[in-house]
Amino acid sequence: MNDLRLTLELYRIAVRAERQYRLNFLLMCVLGVVYQCSGIATVWVMLRTFDTIAGWTFGEMAFLYALRLLAHAAWAVPFHQLEFMDDTIREGRFDRCLVRPLNPFLQVITTRFQMNVIGDVLAAVVMFVLAVNLVSIDFSPVHILYLILAVIGGALAEGAAKVFVSSLSFRFVQTWAASRLADNIYLMFGSYPTSIFGPMMSWALTWVVPVAVVAYLPAGVLLGRTGDLHIPGPVAVAAPLVGLCGFLVAYRWWHYQVRGYQSVGA
Repeated sequence: MNDLRLTLELYRIAVRAERQYRLNFLLMCVLGVVYQCSGIATVWVMLRTFDTIAGWTFGEMAFLYALRLLAHAAWAVPFHQLEFMDDTIREGRFDRCLVRPLNPFLQVITTRFQMNVIGDVLAAVVMFVLAVNLVSIDFSPVHILYLILAVIGGALAEGAAKVFVSSLSFRFVQTWAASRLADNIYLMFGSYPTSIFGPMMSWALTWVVPVAVVAYLPAGVLLGRTGDLHIPGPVAVAAPLVGLCGFLVAYRWWHYQVRGYQSVGA
């Protein structure tokens, strides 16, 4: 509990530090919204040419995209600083995390708060509200609970990939290319029905790099399309658990990789 309270306090300080620069704060929020809105605009343009994508209508595609964006925002708020792990190591700032009486992982993720994630959150919420009005979903208490678990599970699934990539910085220092690759995989493949990529890719995007568990499988469950998914319905329902398990493994791997860390001044 002490670690949790201290982590929240460090987040508060990081946000307060960024708010000192008001123009930058505003521009970063706006840029975050614009960047995320461009994705749904791409889907809309595609569906003006094709009525459906793999049988998914524009409303269903919008819901899938909004669900992925909610999961991305839920990951980005607490863990976005992992994207700069290689800079932290290269500049020798990680050394300070090893001499302070707090989990180094918690120190890294609270180092700074990137204000563009606020734009991600705003875009995710707005898109989700709009998408819900385009589809027919029975939001019973069970469905609402599953939606919450799906967002958390999707966030943990994407976060697991970023935690794993950031851990490579302890061995190889420069991991910018790997980080961008992970981002692009989740962005390009996570915003569309996985079935359009073929059986082999669908399998890989579910069990090797769990992109499908972020939004596609949960969206299929919430929209009542489990019969159209590439895996059995009961397995699709358990998608949030895949994200949780993946994050726990990645977190342990991160701490294991710390053992191989050598200071840049060594």
